[in-house]
Amino acid sequence: MLVIKIGGGAAIGEGAFANFAVDLAALAEPFVVVHGGNAEFSELSRRLGMPPRMVTSQSGRVSRYTDAATMDAMLMAYCGKVNKRLVATLRAHGVNAVGLSAIDGGIGVGRRKPVLRGTEEGKTKVLRDDHAGTLETVDPALVRLLLANGFQPVLTPPALGEEGVPINVDGDKLALELAVALGADGLLFFSDTPGLLADRHDEASLIPEIDAADPATALAAAGGRMVVKVEAALGAVARGVGRVVFADGRAEAPVSRAMAGAGTVVRAPTSVVAGGSGSDG
Repeated sequence: MLVIKIGGGAAIGEGAFANFAVDLAALAEPFVVVHGGNAEFSELSRRLGMPPRMVTSQSGRVSRYTDAATMDAMLMAYCGKVNKRLVATLRAHGVNAVGLSAIDGGIGVGRRKPVLRGTEEGKTKVLRDDHAGTLETVDPALVRLLLANGFQPVLTPPALGEEGVPINVDGDKLALELAVALGADGLLFFSDTPGLLADRHDEASLIPEIDAADPATALAAAGGRMVVKVEAALGAVARGVGRVVFADGRAEAPVSRAMAGAGTVVRAPTSVVAGGSGSDG
């Protein structure tokens, strides 16, 4: 079982979807796709007169302020355009794909954080009515049902918050929790870089391997949004996912290349490898 996270950067568009579709159509083992849609979300927000508002917390984390109107734009971009374009491409290449959000079937449930504090354009802000949140539980029952009946689930945020309010959750964390819940053998993160870079401006600075036994060094090598991805990768290895790879979503045969070790491989500590997965399969 593989969980495949396809990032939502501008460089991973419909051409890249076709590369994934060809590769996944030939894949022998079952898989679940989780995808983002950040570039489409930002573009749609601008077209609707709601340019992205990014807030930096005291710890340096950057979050998007998502009020009710912005959440509607997220639903249109993630669950509408990106999800259905990807599903259509997969089905055109023989993959029996079904598109879902993490809301469907209660797959992803989380806690809303209605107040966002931090700095925006250098000014301290307290923004209310935020529809972002933290993923708290993942229920794979619907995903298992689809897999058992020959369908390939294609999932995207948002998740479900209190009182039926959709919440913006991190797609990498969704992929991580789904991989753990399904007892996945591998978790592949695809973005618009060759993998984890020592210098994010230099694609030749690829780090071929990081050691999950030394998380501080791994996190120090990450920058920007890659910090969240590295945290998710380290969490996956610690919780029994056997193989985690950061790979290039722009390449031909991206899944095959990642499985062959192209990108950044997260090496599990010896104790985790020896002990195997403690998940329920």
